[in-house]
Amino acid sequence: MERTLICETPKKIGEEVKIAGFVQTVRAHGKIAFVDVVDRSGVLQIVGGAELVDLKPQFAVEVEGVVKKRPEKMINEKIKTGTVELESKKVVVLSKSEEMPFDMGAEELNLELPTLLDYRTLTLRHSKIKEIFKVQAKVLEGFREAAKELGCTEISVPTISASATEGGAEVFMVDYYDHKAYMTQSPQLYKQMLVPSLERVFTIAKAYRAEPSVTTRHLSEATQMDCELGFVSFEELLDALEFVGTKTLKYVEENCEKILKDYKVPPLKIPAKVPRLTMREAQKIILKRTGVDHTGEKDLDPEDEKEICKWALEEKDSDLVTITHYPTKKRAFYTAPDPSDPEYSLSYDLLFRGLEILSGSQRINDYNKLIAAIKDRGMDPANFEMYLQAFKYGMPPEGGFSFGLERITMKLLNLSNVREASLFPRDMERVDFRFSR
Repeated sequence: MERTLICETPKKIGEEVKIAGFVQTVRAHGKIAFVDVVDRSGVLQIVGGAELVDLKPQFAVEVEGVVKKRPEKMINEKIKTGTVELESKKVVVLSKSEEMPFDMGAEELNLELPTLLDYRTLTLRHSKIKEIFKVQAKVLEGFREAAKELGCTEISVPTISASATEGGAEVFMVDYYDHKAYMTQSPQLYKQMLVPSLERVFTIAKAYRAEPSVTTRHLSEATQMDCELGFVSFEELLDALEFVGTKTLKYVEENCEKILKDYKVPPLKIPAKVPRLTMREAQKIILKRTGVDHTGEKDLDPEDEKEICKWALEEKDSDLVTITHYPTKKRAFYTAPDPSDPEYSLSYDLLFRGLEILSGSQRINDYNKLIAAIKDRGMDPANFEMYLQAFKYGMPPEGGFSFGLERITMKLLNLSNVREASLFPRDMERVDFRFSR
C-alpha cells in the first residue's frame, strides 16, 4: 500500500490507507488508546487498542487503517484533519526514541533559549518551532518572486574572499592554503562586479560578522537577501527596495495566515506609499515625541528605531518606514555621498516593527572616486584588484540593498531573539553547542 499524507485523509473517509510519521502524544484509556501522529503535512489522531499502548513520543511509525469521521462532539477545529481519525489495523515501529528530555506534547515549548538551542535537533520537531521555518521559507519565496519581478537574475557568490568586504576588524580570517583570506561580510563586492554583465542581480547568501557582542538582534552568521541594480537613480532604488520589501511581507501574510494567527501577531500595516524620512528628520521627530536629543548622533540606536516605527504606525498607519541619508563616514567605502551635501550619503535602511531589516545605498561608480574612498578608509586598493577591475572598464550608476532573513522572520512572528529564527545559530558563544561545554 502506498503512503498517504496526513493532510489528504479528510478526502478518504471510509478508505483504508497507510500513513507514516512521528508519534506526538499517546493517551491510553483502558482498552482504547489515542495517538497523535505527525508528518510533514499535518497531524492525525489514531484510534486503536493494545497495538498503540506501547508507543512512545517520537517513535517513527507506519499505521494502516480506515479513515473514519469523528463524532461531532469530538471534532477538533484547530487542525485541518480535525473532522477525521484513523482506526488502526496495523502498526509498524520504524524507529524507537529514547525518553525526551522535555515535554514535546505541550502546545508551547517553554524552554530557556540555551536549552532550546542545545537540543536543537529535538526542539525543531515541535510544531510551534517548525512553524517559524515554514514562515521563513515563504519569506525566501516572496523575496525571489519580487526580485524576479524587478528583472533580476539570481546569482550564487563566494563566501571566501581575498579582501574584507566592509573593511574593519569585524571579519573572520581563514587560512586559505598559504594565503590569507576572509569569510565575506556580505555578497556586496561580487554582486556589484556582476552589474556590467547582468545589469540586475539578486542572491541569497551567507554573511559573516565577527562582532564581539551577544545581542538579541545580531548573529555571527546570517542570511542576506540582496539585490543590485544597474542604470538606476537614488529615487528608483528607494522605490525598488520598498517594492521588494512590501511584496515579500504580503506574500508571507497571504501564505501563512494560520501560523501568524498561532503566534498572535497583528495583521500587517503596509500603506500604498511607505513613509520616508532622512535620518536627521527622524531624530527631530524622536526629540519632539520623547524629549531624547540624539540629533547630534551619527546613527539611530535601537531605541530610536523602535520610536520612529511607533511614529510610522501611529501617524502613517505603517509597519514600515524608510530612513535615508546616514553620515557618509558611517557607511561602507562604496557608498555614494549626496552631491548636494557630501557629509551625508545616498544610503537607506528599511525599518519594520521597530527593527532595521534592510540596508543599502547608491554606490560610487566612478573608478577614481572609488580608489580615493578606499584609501580614505585606510585600506589598500591593491587588495581590491578584481573588484576595481569592474569599475576601471565602465560601471553604470548602480546601487542595491540587502534584507536580513532572520531579522524579518523574527519581527514577523514577534520572537524575542533572532537566534530563534536561525535553524543552527552561530554567535560568540556557540557553534552548534555552547563553547563552555
